[in-house]
Amino acid sequence: MSRGPGPRCDRVARVQRQPHPEERPLFAPRRLVCRSCGLSRTWAGRGIGLWAGSTGPAEDPCFHARLWLQRETRHGWLWAYDLRHLDPIRLHVDATLRGRAGRDAIGPRHSLVARLPAWIKSAKNRDEVLRTVDRIRASVLTPG
Repeated sequence: MSRGPGPRCDRVARVQRQPHPEERPLFAPRRLVCRSCGLSRTWAGRGIGLWAGSTGPAEDPCFHARLWLQRETRHGWLWAYDLRHLDPIRLHVDATLRGRAGRDAIGPRHSLVARLPAWIKSAKNRDEVLRTVDRIRASVLTPG
């Protein structure tokens, strides 16, 4: 999952939420583990910096390690925390007819799709965004 302050081996590391009695998943303790080099770090649930842009490489909010699943496009960076994060992005971009949530529909306005940058949601960028999503997915699924 990370590059940078993550594993020195430059391989995929996993961030997993640790069991915690509190029901606040955003602040639950996490562990970063790389099976290739053995790096292991823990995060205690204090001080989180959520990524809010697409103008540069994205980082994990807890460990500040560069995300593995990202690619630069001519419009900005497209990134995902894991493969499940890519699915709703792909479905939304690929849809030719997209519904709109009303102003009182709190859930849909705060969804991942609602917070995507305008260039990702733009129909004129559909082919480039879909190619980028497919490249990100292939980087994980292709043995190498």
